[in-house]
Amino acid sequence: MATHFDPGAAASPDSGIFGLPHSPDEAHVVLVPVPFEATTSYGGGTSEGPSAVLNASRQVDLFDVETGRPYERGIAMLPESEDLRAWNTRAKERAQLVIEAGGVHADQPELRAAANEVNALSEKMNDYVYRTTQHWLDQGKRVGSIGGDHSISYGSIQAHAEKYPGLGVLHLDAHADLRNAYEGFTWSHASIMYNVVQRLPGVKSLVQVAVRDMSEEENQVIELSNGRIRSYFDSTLQQRQFDGMPWNRLVDELVAHLPQQVYLSFDIDGLDPVLCPHTGTPVPGGLSFPQATALIAGVVRSGRTIVGFDLTEVAPDPDGGEWDGNVGARLLYKMIGWMLKSQRA
Repeated sequence: MATHFDPGAAASPDSGIFGLPHSPDEAHVVLVPVPFEATTSYGGGTSEGPSAVLNASRQVDLFDVETGRPYERGIAMLPESEDLRAWNTRAKERAQLVIEAGGVHADQPELRAAANEVNALSEKMNDYVYRTTQHWLDQGKRVGSIGGDHSISYGSIQAHAEKYPGLGVLHLDAHADLRNAYEGFTWSHASIMYNVVQRLPGVKSLVQVAVRDMSEEENQVIELSNGRIRSYFDSTLQQRQFDGMPWNRLVDELVAHLPQQVYLSFDIDGLDPVLCPHTGTPVPGGLSFPQATALIAGVVRSGRTIVGFDLTEVAPDPDGGEWDGNVGARLLYKMIGWMLKSQRA
Protein backbone atom coordinates (compact mmCIF):
# COMPACT_ATOMS: atom_id res chain seq x y z
CA MET A 1 0.00 0.00 0.00
CA ALA A 2 1.26 3.47 -0.83
CA THR A 3 3.02 5.01 2.16
CA HIS A 4 1.22 8.33 1.77
CA PHE A 5 -2.26 6.79 2.00
CA ASP A 6 -4.38 8.33 4.77
CA PRO A 7 -7.31 6.05 5.70
CA GLY A 8 -9.09 8.93 7.43
CA ALA A 9 -8.95 11.31 4.46
CA ALA A 10 -11.73 11.90 1.96
CA ALA A 11 -11.52 9.59 -1.05
CA SER A 12 -10.93 11.07 -4.47
CA PRO A 13 -13.60 10.46 -7.14
CA ASP A 14 -11.21 8.42 -9.28
CA SER A 15 -9.80 6.25 -6.48
CA GLY A 16 -10.35 2.51 -6.22
CA ILE A 17 -12.98 0.63 -4.25
CA PHE A 18 -13.43 2.21 -0.78
CA GLY A 19 -11.02 4.94 -1.92
CA LEU A 20 -8.09 2.52 -1.69
CA PRO A 21 -4.91 2.74 -3.78
CA HIS A 22 -4.25 -0.98 -4.23
CA SER A 23 -3.75 -2.73 -7.53
CA PRO A 24 -5.12 -6.28 -7.86
CA ASP A 25 -1.58 -7.66 -7.64
CA GLU A 26 -0.98 -5.78 -4.36
CA ALA A 27 -4.37 -6.54 -2.80
CA HIS A 28 -5.27 -9.64 -0.80
CA VAL A 29 -8.95 -9.31 -1.76
CA VAL A 30 -9.82 -9.01 -5.45
CA LEU A 31 -13.36 -8.08 -6.51
CA VAL A 32 -14.76 -9.09 -9.90
CA PRO A 33 -17.49 -6.76 -11.25
CA VAL A 34 -20.05 -8.58 -13.40
CA PRO A 35 -22.47 -6.12 -15.08
CA PHE A 36 -24.84 -8.79 -16.40
CA GLU A 37 -28.61 -9.10 -15.95
CA ALA A 38 -29.84 -10.82 -19.10
CA THR A 39 -32.64 -12.91 -17.58
CA THR A 40 -34.08 -10.33 -15.21
CA SER A 41 -37.84 -10.66 -15.67
CA TYR A 42 -39.19 -7.93 -13.39
CA GLY A 43 -37.27 -4.81 -12.39
CA GLY A 44 -33.92 -4.10 -14.04
CA GLY A 45 -30.82 -2.06 -13.39
CA THR A 46 -28.55 -4.55 -11.63
CA SER A 47 -25.98 -4.37 -14.43
CA GLU A 48 -25.19 -0.95 -12.96
CA GLY A 49 -24.76 -2.49 -9.51
CA PRO A 50 -20.96 -2.81 -9.57
CA SER A 51 -20.45 0.82 -10.53
CA ALA A 52 -23.04 1.97 -7.97
CA VAL A 53 -21.27 0.04 -5.21
CA LEU A 54 -17.89 1.38 -6.34
CA ASN A 55 -19.09 4.98 -6.29
CA ALA A 56 -20.82 4.67 -2.91
CA SER A 57 -17.90 2.77 -1.37
CA ARG A 58 -15.77 5.90 -1.32
CA GLN A 59 -18.01 7.25 1.46
CA VAL A 60 -17.43 4.25 3.76
CA ASP A 61 -15.16 4.88 6.76
CA LEU A 62 -12.38 2.32 6.74
CA PHE A 63 -12.18 1.57 10.45
CA ASP A 64 -14.85 -0.96 11.39
CA VAL A 65 -15.72 -1.51 15.06
CA GLU A 66 -16.42 -5.22 14.53
CA THR A 67 -13.71 -6.27 12.10
CA GLY A 68 -10.98 -3.67 12.59
CA ARG A 69 -9.06 -2.53 9.51
CA PRO A 70 -9.92 -4.78 6.57
CA TYR A 71 -8.38 -2.27 4.17
CA GLU A 72 -4.89 -2.98 5.51
CA ARG A 73 -4.81 -6.35 3.71
CA GLY A 74 -5.51 -4.59 0.43
CA ILE A 75 -8.78 -4.56 -1.54
CA ALA A 76 -9.02 -3.94 -5.28
CA MET A 77 -11.80 -4.11 -7.86
CA LEU A 78 -10.98 -5.17 -11.40
CA PRO A 79 -12.11 -2.99 -14.31
CA GLU A 80 -15.43 -3.95 -15.86
CA SER A 81 -15.09 -6.21 -18.90
CA GLU A 82 -16.21 -4.63 -22.18
CA ASP A 83 -17.07 -8.12 -23.44
CA LEU A 84 -19.43 -8.65 -20.51
CA ARG A 85 -21.13 -5.35 -21.25
CA ALA A 86 -21.60 -6.31 -24.89
CA TRP A 87 -22.88 -9.79 -24.04
CA ASN A 88 -25.31 -8.29 -21.54
CA THR A 89 -26.70 -5.80 -24.07
CA ARG A 90 -27.31 -8.49 -26.68
CA ALA A 91 -28.65 -11.07 -24.23
CA LYS A 92 -31.10 -8.60 -22.66
CA GLU A 93 -32.42 -7.70 -26.10
CA ARG A 94 -32.99 -11.35 -27.03
CA ALA A 95 -34.33 -12.33 -23.61
CA GLN A 96 -36.97 -9.61 -23.73
CA LEU A 97 -38.67 -11.36 -26.65
CA VAL A 98 -39.04 -14.52 -24.57
CA ILE A 99 -40.06 -12.75 -21.37
CA GLU A 100 -42.77 -10.71 -23.09
CA ALA A 101 -44.17 -13.92 -24.60
CA GLY A 102 -44.33 -15.55 -21.17
CA GLY A 103 -41.56 -18.04 -21.89
CA VAL A 104 -40.64 -20.41 -24.68
CA HIS A 105 -43.50 -22.06 -26.60
CA ALA A 106 -43.07 -25.20 -28.69
CA ASP A 107 -44.92 -23.72 -31.68
CA GLN A 108 -42.69 -20.61 -31.83
CA PRO A 109 -39.18 -21.60 -32.92
CA GLU A 110 -38.05 -17.97 -32.97
CA LEU A 111 -38.52 -17.85 -29.21
CA ARG A 112 -36.47 -21.03 -28.78
CA ALA A 113 -33.74 -19.51 -30.94
CA ALA A 114 -33.75 -16.36 -28.79
CA ALA A 115 -33.57 -18.38 -25.56
CA ASN A 116 -30.74 -20.49 -26.98
CA GLU A 117 -28.75 -17.36 -27.78
CA VAL A 118 -29.33 -16.01 -24.27
CA ASN A 119 -28.18 -19.33 -22.81
CA ALA A 120 -25.04 -19.26 -24.97
CA LEU A 121 -24.19 -15.70 -23.92
CA SER A 122 -24.84 -16.62 -20.28
CA GLU A 123 -22.42 -19.53 -20.64
CA LYS A 124 -19.81 -17.08 -21.91
CA MET A 125 -20.44 -14.94 -18.83
CA ASN A 126 -20.16 -17.99 -16.56
CA ASP A 127 -16.87 -18.96 -18.17
CA TYR A 128 -15.47 -15.44 -17.81
CA VAL A 129 -16.35 -15.29 -14.11
CA TYR A 130 -15.04 -18.82 -13.54
CA ARG A 131 -11.70 -18.22 -15.28
CA THR A 132 -11.20 -14.81 -13.68
CA THR A 133 -11.99 -16.14 -10.20
CA GLN A 134 -9.81 -19.19 -10.72
CA HIS A 135 -6.89 -17.01 -11.86
CA TRP A 136 -6.92 -14.84 -8.75
CA LEU A 137 -7.50 -17.80 -6.42
CA ASP A 138 -4.41 -19.37 -7.95
CA GLN A 139 -2.52 -16.19 -7.05
CA GLY A 140 -3.41 -16.73 -3.39
CA LYS A 141 -6.09 -14.04 -3.30
CA ARG A 142 -9.52 -14.04 -1.71
CA VAL A 143 -12.08 -13.32 -4.42
CA GLY A 144 -15.55 -11.81 -4.38
CA SER A 145 -17.92 -11.13 -7.28
CA ILE A 146 -20.29 -8.19 -7.53
CA GLY A 147 -23.36 -8.37 -9.78
CA GLY A 148 -25.40 -8.00 -11.76
CA ASP A 149 -28.27 -10.39 -11.18
CA HIS A 150 -27.81 -13.56 -9.17
CA SER A 151 -27.00 -15.69 -12.22
CA ILE A 152 -23.46 -14.25 -12.14
CA SER A 153 -22.64 -16.32 -9.04
CA TYR A 154 -22.32 -19.68 -10.77
CA GLY A 155 -18.79 -19.25 -12.16
CA SER A 156 -17.56 -17.89 -8.85
CA ILE A 157 -19.06 -20.74 -6.82
CA GLN A 158 -17.70 -23.25 -9.35
CA ALA A 159 -14.14 -21.93 -9.01
CA HIS A 160 -14.34 -21.87 -5.21
CA ALA A 161 -15.85 -25.37 -5.03
CA GLU A 162 -12.95 -26.70 -7.09
CA LYS A 163 -10.38 -25.05 -4.83
CA TYR A 164 -12.24 -25.90 -1.62
CA PRO A 165 -14.13 -29.15 -2.31
CA GLY A 166 -16.78 -29.88 0.27
CA LEU A 167 -17.56 -26.23 0.97
CA GLY A 168 -20.99 -24.99 1.98
CA VAL A 169 -22.91 -22.08 0.50
CA LEU A 170 -24.67 -19.67 2.85
CA HIS A 171 -27.37 -18.12 0.69
CA LEU A 172 -29.19 -14.95 1.75
CA ASP A 173 -32.14 -14.26 -0.54
CA ALA A 174 -35.83 -13.48 -0.67
CA HIS A 175 -36.10 -16.25 -3.27
CA ALA A 176 -35.10 -19.91 -3.27
CA ASP A 177 -33.64 -19.67 -6.82
CA LEU A 178 -34.26 -23.40 -7.31
CA ARG A 179 -36.27 -23.23 -10.56
CA ASN A 180 -35.18 -25.40 -13.45
CA ALA A 181 -34.52 -23.25 -16.55
CA TYR A 182 -37.00 -20.52 -15.61
CA GLU A 183 -38.80 -19.09 -18.67
CA GLY A 184 -36.57 -21.23 -20.88
CA PHE A 185 -33.30 -19.76 -19.61
CA THR A 186 -30.93 -22.45 -18.32
CA TRP A 187 -28.85 -19.83 -16.50
CA SER A 188 -31.71 -17.74 -15.16
CA HIS A 189 -31.20 -15.68 -12.01
CA ALA A 190 -34.09 -17.76 -10.65
CA SER A 191 -32.14 -20.98 -11.32
CA ILE A 192 -28.76 -20.16 -9.77
CA MET A 193 -29.02 -22.47 -6.77
CA TYR A 194 -30.71 -25.22 -8.78
CA ASN A 195 -27.68 -25.20 -11.08
CA VAL A 196 -25.29 -25.14 -8.11
CA VAL A 197 -26.79 -28.20 -6.43
CA GLN A 198 -27.30 -30.11 -9.69
CA ARG A 199 -23.97 -29.36 -11.37
CA LEU A 200 -21.40 -28.74 -8.63
CA PRO A 201 -20.66 -31.83 -6.53
CA GLY A 202 -17.96 -29.84 -4.74
CA VAL A 203 -20.74 -27.99 -2.90
CA LYS A 204 -21.58 -30.14 0.11
CA SER A 205 -24.48 -28.12 1.48
CA LEU A 206 -26.68 -25.12 0.82
CA VAL A 207 -28.17 -23.16 3.71
CA GLN A 208 -30.76 -20.57 2.67
CA VAL A 209 -31.81 -17.68 4.88
CA ALA A 210 -34.79 -15.29 4.69
CA VAL A 211 -36.51 -17.02 1.75
CA ARG A 212 -40.07 -15.78 1.45
CA ASP A 213 -41.06 -16.18 -2.19
CA MET A 214 -40.89 -19.53 -4.02
CA SER A 215 -42.83 -22.02 -6.10
CA GLU A 216 -44.19 -25.40 -5.00
CA GLU A 217 -41.69 -27.08 -7.32
CA GLU A 218 -38.83 -25.32 -5.55
CA ASN A 219 -40.15 -26.52 -2.21
CA GLN A 220 -40.08 -30.07 -3.59
CA VAL A 221 -36.43 -29.63 -4.60
CA ILE A 222 -35.68 -28.73 -0.98
CA GLU A 223 -37.68 -31.63 0.43
CA LEU A 224 -36.04 -34.15 -1.92
CA SER A 225 -32.48 -32.96 -1.26
CA ASN A 226 -31.93 -35.32 1.70
CA GLY A 227 -30.78 -32.44 3.85
CA ARG A 228 -28.27 -31.03 1.37
CA ILE A 229 -30.50 -27.95 1.11
CA ARG A 230 -31.77 -26.41 4.33
CA SER A 231 -34.04 -23.40 3.98
CA TYR A 232 -34.73 -21.10 6.90
CA PHE A 233 -37.85 -19.34 5.69
CA ASP A 234 -38.38 -15.76 6.69
CA SER A 235 -41.77 -16.47 8.24
CA THR A 236 -40.31 -19.18 10.46
CA LEU A 237 -37.36 -17.03 11.53
CA GLN A 238 -39.64 -14.12 12.34
CA GLN A 239 -42.09 -16.28 14.30
CA ARG A 240 -39.32 -17.81 16.39
CA GLN A 241 -38.05 -14.34 17.23
CA PHE A 242 -41.59 -13.28 18.15
CA ASP A 243 -41.58 -16.24 20.56
CA GLY A 244 -38.42 -14.94 22.21
CA MET A 245 -35.57 -16.73 20.43
CA PRO A 246 -32.51 -14.41 20.24
CA TRP A 247 -31.24 -13.85 16.71
CA ASN A 248 -27.73 -15.03 17.53
CA ARG A 249 -29.07 -18.37 18.76
CA LEU A 250 -30.94 -18.81 15.48
CA VAL A 251 -27.74 -17.97 13.64
CA ASP A 252 -25.84 -20.60 15.63
CA GLU A 253 -28.46 -23.17 14.66
CA LEU A 254 -28.35 -22.54 10.93
CA VAL A 255 -24.55 -22.17 10.79
CA ALA A 256 -24.26 -25.61 12.39
CA HIS A 257 -25.44 -27.09 9.08
CA LEU A 258 -22.46 -25.64 7.21
CA PRO A 259 -19.09 -27.38 6.76
CA GLN A 260 -15.78 -25.82 7.79
CA GLN A 261 -15.33 -23.77 4.62
CA VAL A 262 -18.13 -21.41 3.69
CA TYR A 263 -18.95 -19.36 0.61
CA LEU A 264 -21.38 -16.43 1.03
CA SER A 265 -23.87 -15.84 -1.78
CA PHE A 266 -25.84 -12.76 -0.85
CA ASP A 267 -28.67 -11.38 -2.94
CA ILE A 268 -29.39 -7.89 -1.59
CA ASP A 269 -33.14 -8.59 -1.74
CA GLY A 270 -32.67 -10.93 1.21
CA LEU A 271 -32.68 -7.72 3.23
CA ASP A 272 -35.74 -5.68 4.13
CA PRO A 273 -36.59 -3.85 0.86
CA VAL A 274 -36.42 -0.57 2.75
CA LEU A 275 -32.65 -1.13 2.43
CA CYS A 276 -32.74 -1.98 -1.29
CA PRO A 277 -35.85 -0.33 -2.77
CA HIS A 278 -34.68 -0.52 -6.39
CA THR A 279 -33.60 -4.16 -6.46
CA GLY A 280 -35.26 -6.14 -9.24
CA THR A 281 -37.63 -8.35 -7.24
CA PRO A 282 -38.24 -6.82 -3.78
CA VAL A 283 -40.34 -8.82 -1.32
CA PRO A 284 -41.71 -7.53 2.02
CA GLY A 285 -39.95 -8.96 5.07
CA GLY A 286 -36.31 -9.93 5.19
CA LEU A 287 -33.37 -9.17 7.44
CA SER A 288 -32.32 -5.87 8.92
CA PHE A 289 -28.76 -4.73 8.23
CA PRO A 290 -27.61 -5.68 11.78
CA GLN A 291 -29.20 -9.12 11.41
CA ALA A 292 -27.38 -9.69 8.12
CA THR A 293 -24.01 -8.68 9.52
CA ALA A 294 -24.62 -10.76 12.65
CA LEU A 295 -25.30 -13.72 10.36
CA ILE A 296 -21.84 -13.32 8.80
CA ALA A 297 -20.30 -12.79 12.23
CA GLY A 298 -21.95 -16.01 13.41
CA VAL A 299 -20.09 -17.99 10.77
CA VAL A 300 -16.81 -16.64 12.12
CA ARG A 301 -17.85 -17.08 15.76
CA SER A 302 -18.39 -20.77 15.03
CA GLY A 303 -14.76 -21.17 13.96
CA ARG A 304 -15.62 -21.67 10.28
CA THR A 305 -13.68 -20.00 7.48
CA ILE A 306 -15.26 -17.77 4.84
CA VAL A 307 -13.38 -18.54 1.62
CA GLY A 308 -15.20 -16.30 -0.86
CA PHE A 309 -18.43 -14.53 -1.65
CA ASP A 310 -20.68 -12.75 -4.09
CA LEU A 311 -23.01 -9.79 -3.64
CA THR A 312 -25.74 -9.44 -6.25
CA GLU A 313 -28.92 -7.63 -7.29
CA VAL A 314 -27.88 -4.14 -6.15
CA ALA A 315 -29.77 -1.81 -8.49
CA PRO A 316 -29.19 1.94 -8.26
CA ASP A 317 -31.98 4.50 -8.14
CA PRO A 318 -32.66 5.56 -11.76
CA ASP A 319 -33.20 9.09 -10.44
CA GLY A 320 -29.64 9.25 -9.13
CA GLY A 321 -30.06 8.43 -5.44
CA GLU A 322 -27.21 6.50 -3.81
CA TRP A 323 -29.09 4.59 -1.09
CA ASP A 324 -28.98 1.16 -2.77
CA GLY A 325 -25.30 1.54 -3.63
CA ASN A 326 -24.58 2.84 -0.12
CA VAL A 327 -26.16 -0.19 1.57
CA GLY A 328 -24.46 -2.52 -0.91
CA ALA A 329 -21.03 -0.97 -0.29
CA ARG A 330 -21.40 -1.20 3.48
CA LEU A 331 -22.57 -4.81 3.34
CA LEU A 332 -19.64 -5.55 1.04
CA TYR A 333 -17.14 -4.09 3.52
CA LYS A 334 -18.65 -6.18 6.32
CA MET A 335 -18.43 -9.32 4.17
CA ILE A 336 -14.77 -8.60 3.43
CA GLY A 337 -13.97 -7.75 7.04
CA TRP A 338 -15.50 -10.90 8.49
CA MET A 339 -13.96 -13.04 5.75
CA LEU A 340 -10.50 -11.76 6.67
CA LYS A 341 -11.21 -12.16 10.37
CA SER A 342 -12.24 -15.79 9.80
CA GLN A 343 -8.88 -16.51 8.20
CA ARG A 344 -6.99 -15.11 11.16
CA ALA A 345 -9.09 -17.26 13.47
